[in-house]
Amino acid sequence: MSKAAIKLLVAASGTGGHVFPAIAVAQKLAGYQIEWLGVPDRLESQLVPQTYPLHTIRVGGFQGKLGIGTFKTIGGLIAGIFQVRALLKQGKFDAVFSTGGYISAPAILAGYSLGLPVFLHESNAIPGKVTRWLSPFCTKVAVGFVATSKYLPRAKTIYLGTPCRAQFLTPQPLDLPIPEKSPLIVVVGGSQGAVALNQMIGECVKIWLEAGATIVHIVGGANAATATVVHPQYIVLPFYDNMAGLLQRADLAISRAGAATLNELMITRTPSILVPYPYAAEDHQYYNAKILAAANGALLFRQESLTVKFLATEVLNLLQNSQRLATMASNVSALGVINSADLLADTIGESINAHQRSPQPTQ
Repeated sequence: MSKAAIKLLVAASGTGGHVFPAIAVAQKLAGYQIEWLGVPDRLESQLVPQTYPLHTIRVGGFQGKLGIGTFKTIGGLIAGIFQVRALLKQGKFDAVFSTGGYISAPAILAGYSLGLPVFLHESNAIPGKVTRWLSPFCTKVAVGFVATSKYLPRAKTIYLGTPCRAQFLTPQPLDLPIPEKSPLIVVVGGSQGAVALNQMIGECVKIWLEAGATIVHIVGGANAATATVVHPQYIVLPFYDNMAGLLQRADLAISRAGAATLNELMITRTPSILVPYPYAAEDHQYYNAKILAAANGALLFRQESLTVKFLATEVLNLLQNSQRLATMASNVSALGVINSADLLADTIGESINAHQRSPQPTQ
């Protein structure tokens, strides 16, 4: 069957960590008929409809202890499976691809129940609950880190890295007033759980400015800037669209440790100080960060053990040691897979073609 005849349902929802890698892969599947499965009012509702038809269902995750909420979640999951199953049958889809999260559970189970090839990508070092529970039902599970496979002994895993947005793969111009010879520190706390990190950065800024650095501080939409410093080389933004250009220019990043952000650091060769969000599910950000730290591509600090004085000094030490930064840049770059999206798209295509060539039972 030709690529033009292949119809793929992409299930990716919620955060950029799920949606952006899925978009990167979808863009590589030229000629495929692609439709999207998401959740109402999430990121995909802003990014997807202009390119792909978007279907939505309501589904939640398993949180906390067993209780009434657990049974509601199970009920929603069962309903979601039947909804997705009907969509797959009526739409005559050939396969399902998901990047994890809540939406992947009904997508995987519905696709599996119909005998369709099901592909899953797991970007975190420690797989989430859905990936651990449902990966055996997938045709293949692509992982972003080599170490992830050991947590999925019953799955057919393949290490392909994590797909990155296309703009990160080519040089991007910047429209910010950053002096040419000034060291650039980029702070990425994000919109969730970054208040403590923002406050700490705000207290360090004056010291870094005195050393001649420029700081671009992405505080997130839910967080106000906490520093009282006003300076042309301290740029505070709620969000910034051109993160590719910003990280390409950066000498050092200070960041949380979500898998998508770490992948962008790898692709842009950006040394970093990582402060994992302490309340992330199953502490997965810490385990993501450990991989970069173990390769000497980043420094890792727990938020609760980090002080303003220590952070301020550590950053100054790094900025004054160009050789160390160069070594960190080389090491973190070695962890990235630049052509991850191409590799994953090829894997999906080859598996679908193999499935279509083999005799299939009647559903």
